[in-house]
Amino acid sequence: MIGFNKVRKQPGWLALGLGADQIDLVHVRRNAGGRPEIALCDSYRNEGSVTDALVRLRKELKLDRFHCTTLLGSGDYQMHQLEAPNVPAAELKTAVRWRVKDVLDYSLETATIDVLDVPTDGAAPTRNHQVYAVAARNSVIEACIRPFNEADIPLEAIDIPDLAQRNIATLFEPAGRGVAALAFYADGGLLTFSGGGELYLVRRIEVTLPQLLDTNEEQRNQQFERIALELQRSLDHFDRQYHYLPLAKLLLTPLPRDIGLQQYLASNLYLPVETIDLGKAMDFVAAPELRHPERQAQCLLMIGAALRDEAKAAA
Repeated sequence: MIGFNKVRKQPGWLALGLGADQIDLVHVRRNAGGRPEIALCDSYRNEGSVTDALVRLRKELKLDRFHCTTLLGSGDYQMHQLEAPNVPAAELKTAVRWRVKDVLDYSLETATIDVLDVPTDGAAPTRNHQVYAVAARNSVIEACIRPFNEADIPLEAIDIPDLAQRNIATLFEPAGRGVAALAFYADGGLLTFSGGGELYLVRRIEVTLPQLLDTNEEQRNQQFERIALELQRSLDHFDRQYHYLPLAKLLLTPLPRDIGLQQYLASNLYLPVETIDLGKAMDFVAAPELRHPERQAQCLLMIGAALRDEAKAAA
């Protein structure tokens, strides 16, 4: 049913990240045939509860006029890669839901399950067809949604960091080839493999951003060695599993400061290693502070979340 007073939505997506001390907001517009534009990138300190802060922002920024999304934390969900059930597409999610029940450590009745299809080899589309089952407890989803409902903000999507990082990497993909993207966050490293805008493979690396930045040279070199070893293993696995998608390069997301990681990896891997500069793929006249790598690093996941497919945000 269409209401007569339907609010006209701004194009693109607005991603909101709810932190303990602040709320981060990024609005991205995709211009037809052009580069994505960051129309808003800002952080607001919480005053009172998170709900109080959201209510204030809803009024000040008219958040009801945006397609709003947010991200789960990395510890709030699990991704299980499995062979795709041989069922019609309309039945895939149900079939995956039953198949994944044996690997969950909580009951299926209390789980929210979504499915990500992994592209197959065009020359052998029925061989080794894989999917990712993304699982989260219903209680986690409810807790994520609750502050937005209490603030009367229409939340249209909940995403995961893996896909947000994929969205960033897609901006730097050469035609017909894939890329690996490596980022480090407060809770660990995330390695994604993508091609044609699709996610193929995800790996976690147990090295946090503080471990890279706040250690002495000897400890940092040990972390570099560990990262390089994990990368070599993951690259070898990808080449075997997805030989039909050649990788063009490893993308290293911006770090708050240069610690020599790009140079180390470039000398220890067979792939070219490139540090992402969002200014090469996006416009951010409204957020000039993003010219600095430190700010790009701070906002990377929210920018990726706001880079959702425009077709999914039809007004």
